[in-house]
Amino acid sequence: MSKTKEKSSVNIAELQVIIQTQQGKIDELEQQIERMTEMFLNAQRARFGQSSEKTTYVSPEQMRLFDEVETTQDMKVAEPTVETFTIEENGERKKKRTIDELTANLPVEEVVIKLADHKMFCDECGKPLKLIGEKFARHALQMIPCLVKLLKYYTCSYECPNCDAKNGDSYITSTIAPKALMKHSLASPSTVADVMTKKYVDGLPLARQEKIWKREGIELSRATLANWVIQCAQRWLKPLYRHMKHTLLTSSVIYADETVIQVLKEDGKSATSESRMWIYGSELRGGRSIRCFEYQPDRKGKHAECFLKRYSGCLVTDGYAGYNKVQGVARCGCWAHMRRKWRDAMPKGATMANSKAAVGYNYCNKLFAVEKKYADEISLIRKSARQVMVEPLLEEYFLWVKTLNPTAGSKLAEAVTYALNQKPYLLQFLNYGEVEISNNFAENAIRPFTIGRKNWLFCDTVKGAESSAIVYTMVETAKANGIEPYAYLLHVLNKMPYCDTSPSSKQLEALMPWNFKIQ
Repeated sequence: MSKTKEKSSVNIAELQVIIQTQQGKIDELEQQIERMTEMFLNAQRARFGQSSEKTTYVSPEQMRLFDEVETTQDMKVAEPTVETFTIEENGERKKKRTIDELTANLPVEEVVIKLADHKMFCDECGKPLKLIGEKFARHALQMIPCLVKLLKYYTCSYECPNCDAKNGDSYITSTIAPKALMKHSLASPSTVADVMTKKYVDGLPLARQEKIWKREGIELSRATLANWVIQCAQRWLKPLYRHMKHTLLTSSVIYADETVIQVLKEDGKSATSESRMWIYGSELRGGRSIRCFEYQPDRKGKHAECFLKRYSGCLVTDGYAGYNKVQGVARCGCWAHMRRKWRDAMPKGATMANSKAAVGYNYCNKLFAVEKKYADEISLIRKSARQVMVEPLLEEYFLWVKTLNPTAGSKLAEAVTYALNQKPYLLQFLNYGEVEISNNFAENAIRPFTIGRKNWLFCDTVKGAESSAIVYTMVETAKANGIEPYAYLLHVLNKMPYCDTSPSSKQLEALMPWNFKIQ
């Protein structure tokens, strides 16, 4: 009997070991399934999900897109006229705009429709008809394709016949032709400004521009267009670029970010390797509205350190550790990146009751909601509001983060690690009312470059990449200051050839987009 009990106890012990081993494997497999499900959902979100960070992005009206014809038809609704046409955005109806307001900046041509000469006779008696009045019929917008013409410059010489008659010593004076952008070239300020605007504002590659020129009857190769862009950027726009950079470094806040650029012909690198386009920008609250682009062959932090050398203000960035190389600045973190970490960790159908990531996401939303209330206040008031309203919220947030014990390797673990590692930078904005809580400013500033990159794909040479950075700086800074990019490029390309070989700071400041004369 004792042997039977002993054998049974051995069997139970063995079964318990087997159960524990199997339970461990089950737990491990469940973690793997959870991790793989998380990766799958994030891949779906990246491919098919929203790119906007709005917390509410699907309105009830959007859910009725497929049956809206049947449900919204109303034959009694009056057809809108141009005078009463309005645009609705974000639920707020804009003020009604009239034809005169919509076309305020357009030249106007009146077209009077008259009878032909052979019809200017009465059908009854045959006598000539007399105009008794005009009646307005309608408005129409007319598009006139671009006009390309060849300018031939001639200089004139003048002689004083009186001086010649008196002493035989003629007085002669001559006119001077406008200075050329490039020697022995057809390039003019208008053509170069047009090529730059189409590529760097409209995202139209030089290969397509070459075809457009050909349709106009002009054979201009993309190599010629590239020469125009690079030479004019390096010779005429680079001094303006340096002055913008100098002004940027006097700002109290700079926002920085970078993105990938492919340059085919780089020394010591393959054509498929990745380089970087960096963006440094400031807004009106922190100084001037400036967007300064810089090409670099890689993502090393030494490039940010070099660009921001001797800068001592606030630097707002994402969590990239390379920015730690920049000395003497108050490094500020990005709460938009923090919120994305929580959002990526949220499983499908996540709520605050069943998901810790959803709780973190809600904390971030509360922060953004409070910040929105004081967005238009002066920096001093916003700083005080942050210390009263925001600081207690963030203390509670980081105490909650420390209580989390996520599974290693999960998206939740990434979010917790990011929060703890970035804590000093994420809290830095509390000390500066002029600093925004996210780096969305820099991300929005670099977006035109990333959109254009989808069309022209890569830069051929380093010189081309550097020139692209210069031109992007010009057009994006012009846009940030409310100046039409083509008009700004045309103006500076007309003016720069008449500046000194090394333009003075006063001359360059007069050509900045924020200068009151340019405005």
